[in-house]
Amino acid sequence: MKNLVLNIQIACSTPKYLPKKKDIYNWINATIPSLKYKKSITLRVVNKKESSELNFKYRGKKNPTNILSFSFLETNLNHIPLIGDLVICAEILENEAYYQKKKIKEHWAHIIIHGTLHLFGYDHVSNHQKKIMENLEKKIMMSLGYCNPYF
Repeated sequence: MKNLVLNIQIACSTPKYLPKKKDIYNWINATIPSLKYKKSITLRVVNKKESSELNFKYRGKKNPTNILSFSFLETNLNHIPLIGDLVICAEILENEAYYQKKKIKEHWAHIIIHGTLHLFGYDHVSNHQKKIMENLEKKIMMSLGYCNPYF
């Protein structure tokens, strides 16, 4: 999709694994609806400290998390060409992949897809919402040739 601008910020020591920009771009494109106008997403890769600080500031949770999503789509700033920001803690992602016995690239794909769905208003607060979101994640992952992330 030519109308997506992907900005990547690395705000931590180099992660053990970092997907190629074209892979991240493809994962996001597989997730989002067709864009009429040029819009951007920023992906920021952070350490546990920054993840914890942001998670506490915006969600009231004291621990780091794998991904945080900050959507700008529901604001009154429609003239600004931003979809939102995704903040990923690479260390958490790596640990999850290891302990859940998942391939690291596939886990990155899943978490980026998950976060991108949040940018577009999907959530998993209720069981009904969770089922809808997880089914979408499975469908997108499998369309990309990856395994069901919720085996």
